[in-house]
Amino acid sequence: MSDLDVQIPTAFDPFAEANAGDAGAAAGTKDYVHVRIQQRNGRKSLTTVQGLKKEFSYSKILKDLKKEFCCNGTVVQDSELGQVIQLQGDQRKNVSNFLVQAGIVKKEHIKIHGF
Repeated sequence: MSDLDVQIPTAFDPFAEANAGDAGAAAGTKDYVHVRIQQRNGRKSLTTVQGLKKEFSYSKILKDLKKEFCCNGTVVQDSELGQVIQLQGDQRKNVSNFLVQAGIVKKEHIKIHGF
C-alpha cells in the first residue's frame, strides 16, 4: 500500500460562503421586532412583542396599545429576551401596523410569527 500515491483531499466546505453571510445576519437579527402569538387554553391567546429598542418607554407603548385595541396587557422582564410586551388576544397585525404608524419601527424590521 505504501507504493500507491494517494492524495487525501483537503477539507472543502461548500457552505463556507453561506456561513460567512450568516455571521453578519446573526448580528443583524437583533434589529428585528418579533410579534408572536401564544395559544393559551381554548380560543384564548396572547400576543408578545419583543426586540424593541431599550431607549423606548415600554410602559408608554403598552398604555397606547391597550387604549388603541381595547385589551389588557403587561410588560414582562425575561432573563434572556429582556422586556417583552404581552397583550391579550390575537393583536399581531394591529400591533405591527401601530408600530409602523407611530414611527417606532420600520415595516421591514418587523417579523410576525404564528399560524
